[in-house]
Amino acid sequence: MCGRFVVSYTYDELVSFLQGAFDIQEVDLIDWEPRYNVAPGQEVLSVIHDGKQYRAGTLRWGFVPSWSKDSNSGYKMINARGETIDKKPSFKESFQQKRCVLLADAFYEWKRVGSSKQPMCIQMNDQRMFLLAGLWSRTIQEDGSALFTTTIVTTSSNSLMEDVHDRMPAILSVEDAMTWLDSSTPIGDVKELIHPYDSDQMMMYPVSTMVNSVKNDSIECMIPLQK
Repeated sequence: MCGRFVVSYTYDELVSFLQGAFDIQEVDLIDWEPRYNVAPGQEVLSVIHDGKQYRAGTLRWGFVPSWSKDSNSGYKMINARGETIDKKPSFKESFQQKRCVLLADAFYEWKRVGSSKQPMCIQMNDQRMFLLAGLWSRTIQEDGSALFTTTIVTTSSNSLMEDVHDRMPAILSVEDAMTWLDSSTPIGDVKELIHPYDSDQMMMYPVSTMVNSVKNDSIECMIPLQK
C-alpha cells in the first residue's frame, strides 16, 4: 500500500517540472511549501487532463465515490488495487473517466523488525520526481458544495520492496502518465500501465520513527538513520 509520501520540491522546482512535463503554464500554488510527510485526509498535488489541456491542483487524499453521501468514507479508500480497479463499484467509473497522477519524490513503508516496525523511505536513485497513478472523484455534499478526492493505485511490490510489503504504488513515467491521463486510451492499455516499477532505479533506507506521527512534517522525516 501507500500511506505516506514526500513532495520535497520547492515552488519554483514544481513549476519547472509541471511546465516541462505537461506544458502547464498556470500553476496556482503560490502558498506551496515542501511536504515531507503527506498523509491521508490532506490535500495532495495532482495533475488531470480536462479534455483540452493538463491542469494541476490539489485533491483530498481519500477517495469518496461520486454517489456516496459519506464524505468521511475516503479514509477507508486511500489506495485502489490495480488488479480489480476496473471491477470495483467504488472505482470503476473513475478508472474509465477520471484518472489522475500525484506528484512525489519519495514514499514511506514500514518494515516489521521483531515486535516493532521500522519506517523506510523509498525514492529514485537520482532522487528525481516521479508520478503516482491515481483516480479522482467529484462528490456533491449535503450543503451543495463539491468535494474533490483521490486515491493512489497500487500494484504488487518489486524486488526492492518485497521484504517490506507486498504492495507498492503504481509509478508512471511522464510518457506513461500522458497515456494514463488520456481518456481516449483503451482501458486495456491503461491497465497495462499498472505494474511494479523497476527496482534497479530505486533505493530504500531506514528513517526516524518521527514519521509515524502526521504532526511531523519536516525534512528530518526523510533523513537516513545513522548506522
